[in-house]
Amino acid sequence: MSAEARIVIYHTSDIHATCDFGERLAAIVEPGAMLVDCGDALAGSSVFYQSREEVADDLARAPYDAMAVGNREFHYLHSLFRKRARILPPLVCSNLIDRRKREPVFQRELVVERGGAKVRFLALLVPQYRTGSAWEQVFGWRFIAPEVALAEMLKTPAGVLGSASPDTLPTVVLSHLGLSADRELAARFGGLAAILGGHTHEALWQPEMVNGVPIAHPGAHGLHVGRIELLSDGSATRLVSYRLLPLLRTESEEARERLRGGAHA
Repeated sequence: MSAEARIVIYHTSDIHATCDFGERLAAIVEPGAMLVDCGDALAGSSVFYQSREEVADDLARAPYDAMAVGNREFHYLHSLFRKRARILPPLVCSNLIDRRKREPVFQRELVVERGGAKVRFLALLVPQYRTGSAWEQVFGWRFIAPEVALAEMLKTPAGVLGSASPDTLPTVVLSHLGLSADRELAARFGGLAAILGGHTHEALWQPEMVNGVPIAHPGAHGLHVGRIELLSDGSATRLVSYRLLPLLRTESEEARERLRGGAHA
C-alpha cells in the first residue's frame, strides 16, 4: 500500500429485481473505482428459486467487483445456491460455513485492487437459524453470529472491543444485517475502514460515524448508489467524502425527497 492510497467505492443494496440500471451505473463509476453490492438483488428467496433472474443482466453490465450474500442470494439447497452464484458477481459471506465442504458457492473474504489501492472485503448475512440447530444438520450450512465471525476474520477476541490489525489491508464490511446491527459492529470494531450496509432499506445522505467507522446505506430498489472516498496510509483509513447519487431517479426527484425528509439523514 502506498503512503497515501486513495480508495473510491460505489455501493448498492436491496435492488430486489429492479432492472434497467446497469448501463447507467457503468457510466457513473469512474475508472479506478470499485463497485460492490450489499445483497438482496434477486427476486427469489432462501426457499423460492426463480430460474430466470433478469436483474443478473444489469449486474453484469455494471460490472460489480463483489456482492454480499443477502437473504435473496442465499438458498437452503446447495445446488440452487450454486446456480445463483454462477450468474452473479463474486459472492462474499464471512459468517456462513458449509459443513459438508461441497463445491464453493462464495468466498469468506475477497481482496480487490483498483487504481493502485487494495481493499479487503468481508460480508455478513443475517443468520437464518441458530448454530447447531436441526436445520444445520438438514442443509449443511452453519451460520456464525456476525460479531464472532468478524472477530475471527480480524483476529481479535470475540466479545472484546477490537480493531483491525494495522499491518492488514483496509477492511470494508458489506453488511446485510441492518442499520442497528451495523452500529453495534462499528462500536466494537473500530479499526474497520467502513461498513457499507443494507437489509433495512435506509438511505443515508451522509454516513453515520460510530467509533471512527463510517456507516453508509444507499437505500433500496436501485434509486441511489453510494460513493465513498477513503484515504489509507497503510496503518489507518479515514473518510474523505461521501455522496448518495441518483441512479433510477432524477436529480429533481432526489431534491424533492430531501425536502420532504423522506430519507434518513
